[in-house]
Amino acid sequence: MGVSKTSKATIFLGFLWLNLFQSVVGRFVVEKNSLRVVSPDDIKGTYDSAIGNFGIPQYGGSLPGTVVYPKENRKGCRNFEDSGTSFKSKSGAMPTFVLVDRGDCFFALKVWNAQNAGAAAVLVADDVDERLITMDSPEADGSSAKYIENITIPSALIEKSFAEKLKKAVSAGEMVNVNLDWREAVPHPDDRVEYELWTSSNDECGFKCDMLMKYVKDFKGAAQILEKGGYTQFTPHYITWYCPQAFTVSKQCKSQCINHGRYCAPDPEQDFSSGYEGKDVVVENLRQLCVFKVANETNKPWVWWDYVTDFQIRCPMKEKKYNKECADAVIKSLGLDSRKIEKCMGDPNADEDNPVLKEEQDAQIGKGTRGDVTILPTLVVNNRQYRGKLEKGAVLKAICAGFEETTEPAVCLSDDVETNECLDNNGGCWIDKAANITACKDTFRGRVCECPVVDGVQFKGDGYSSCTASGRGRCKLNNGGCWHDSRDGHTFSACVDNEEGKCSCPPGFKGDGVKSCEDIDECREKKACQCPECSCKNTWGSYECSCSGELLYIRDHDTCISKRAREVKSAWAAVWAILIGLAMAGGGAYLVYKYRLRSYMDSEIRAIMAQYMPLDSQNEVQNHVNEDHA
Repeated sequence: MGVSKTSKATIFLGFLWLNLFQSVVGRFVVEKNSLRVVSPDDIKGTYDSAIGNFGIPQYGGSLPGTVVYPKENRKGCRNFEDSGTSFKSKSGAMPTFVLVDRGDCFFALKVWNAQNAGAAAVLVADDVDERLITMDSPEADGSSAKYIENITIPSALIEKSFAEKLKKAVSAGEMVNVNLDWREAVPHPDDRVEYELWTSSNDECGFKCDMLMKYVKDFKGAAQILEKGGYTQFTPHYITWYCPQAFTVSKQCKSQCINHGRYCAPDPEQDFSSGYEGKDVVVENLRQLCVFKVANETNKPWVWWDYVTDFQIRCPMKEKKYNKECADAVIKSLGLDSRKIEKCMGDPNADEDNPVLKEEQDAQIGKGTRGDVTILPTLVVNNRQYRGKLEKGAVLKAICAGFEETTEPAVCLSDDVETNECLDNNGGCWIDKAANITACKDTFRGRVCECPVVDGVQFKGDGYSSCTASGRGRCKLNNGGCWHDSRDGHTFSACVDNEEGKCSCPPGFKGDGVKSCEDIDECREKKACQCPECSCKNTWGSYECSCSGELLYIRDHDTCISKRAREVKSAWAAVWAILIGLAMAGGGAYLVYKYRLRSYMDSEIRAIMAQYMPLDSQNEVQNHVNEDHA
C-alpha cells in the first residue's frame, strides 16, 4: 500500500522539525517568575515557577492568593462545577490559587476548568523531578479553540518537590499564602523598550494563525504610538527552516523552499497536491521583512504594521489572493518604493544565501538570557520571551513593564490609545481630494478603510484603491466618480443617475466612462451625412452636415432637397388657398342673394293680393277704427 500525499507531507515536516530540534536542543530558555510563600513559616521563601504560554500574566505586577488543593478532580481535567466545587473567594478574602497535578489532559484545559470554577490563578505540580518547562497551548482543534482564547487568569508550572511541600501544608489544614510576582519577569534597564515579534504571513494554520492575525490588528494602534513617540524599537522576525542536503532535489523540498533548499516553510495545507506551497509563504515572509527594512530607511518603521494588517484583509489565502499582484497593490497604497523592496528580496531561485533570510536564521539562535525561538508566534521584550496570551492589553502590560521606573509613556498609564492614522498618507485608503471624500476611518484599534456614505449616497468598493458612488443622487457628488468635461459652453457627463452606479459615455463619445470619454468622429466613421450631396463637419460630442449648392439638409432623413422645390410647393399652396377662399366667398354671397331675393318676392306677392281680398289683419284694423267713431 502506498503512502498518501498528506502522509508524505507530514513525514517531510518531521525532517524539518528534526533539523530544527538538533540545532537548538539544550538552548531552550524557560521564562520564569518568582513565587514567594508568605506562610506557613516552615516553607516560607522564594521559588521559581515557569510562566504558562496562555492566559494573561500580570507583567510588572504581583498577585497574592491562598492555595487550594482539591479533594477530587486533582488533575483538573473535568469541570469542577459538575461536582459542586467552587473556588470563588468570599468578600474580603484573598483570591484562590488552585493547585492541580500534571497529566491526562492539556495544561490549558486544567486552567480553563479552574477559571470557570472561580480560581484567580493556577499552579500545576510537575509529576517528575526535572527542570521546569514552558506550558504551551495545544494545537487547537474545534473543541480546544473555544477555551484557549478565553483563558484570562495566569498560570505557572512548579517543581515536583516544591509542590509536595504545598500539598502537605494544605492537607494539614494550614493556610498557605503565596505571592506570584512578575515584576522582574521583564528587565527594565532604560527608558526605551526593544521588542520583537516572531511571526508568519501564513493565515491557514488554524487557531494560532487566527490568534496572531487578530493580535496584529488589535495591537497596531498602540504599537505605532509607542514607535512614533520613540518609546520603543520594534523588529519583526520570521522563522524559516532549511532542507536537508539529501532532499534538496525532492518534490517536497522544491515546493516548500527557495534558494535551493536554504529557506523553507511548511505547506499551508500540508498537502503538496493542492493550494499554496511552503515557498509561497517564504517569499511573502521575505517581502514583509523587506517592507520593514525599506520603511525603516525612511524613518517610518511603523508602516510595517499597516502593510501586514492590510495584506491580511486584502490578500487572504481563502480567497486565492495571496500573491505578488495583491501585495504590490498594498505596497502602492502605502506609498512604499516597490523597486527597493524587490531589490531587497533578491532572487528566490538563486543557488546562494539570501542576506535577509540568513540574518533571520541566525537571529533564531538564543543570545544572552534569551533562548532559541522555537514557538510560533513568539514575542520577545527586552531580550526576554513573553509568555502568555497574545492579546493587546496583556502584551501592553509586558512592554510597559520593560520601562525604567517613572519613564513610562502616557499610553502605559491610561486605558485608551487614541491616534488619528488618517492624517498620515490618508492611512493608505482611497481618497477623492477634489471632493474631499475619504474611505479612511480612525478607530480605537487603528484605521480601517471603508467606503463612506456622503449626503445619503453610499460609496461602494474595496476602500483601498476604489470607492464609487452608487444609487440615486450619486451624480450630484463629483459626477459619481465618472468622467465629465466642459468645452465651448457645452458640458457632458458619463454619470447615469440610477441604482447600478455605472459610468457610461454619453451619445457622441466612447470610452470607459470613468477615466475618459473621447469624442466620436462621426464624419470619419461614416455614421452621418451619407447622402452624395452632403458635407460633414465633426464637432465635440456631435457633428454638423451641410449640402452643396442651393440644397437644404434634412437631418431626420439624412438627405438634401432643393430650395426651389420648396418655393414652388409654397407658391402652389398659396394659389390653392386663394382659390378656396374665393370659392367660399362666392358661395356665401350666393346664399345671401338668394335669401334677400326670396324676402323681396314674398312682400310683393302680399301687396298684390291685398288689393283683391282683405287680409285678416286689415279687417281687424277697420273694425277697430269704427269703434272709435261711435
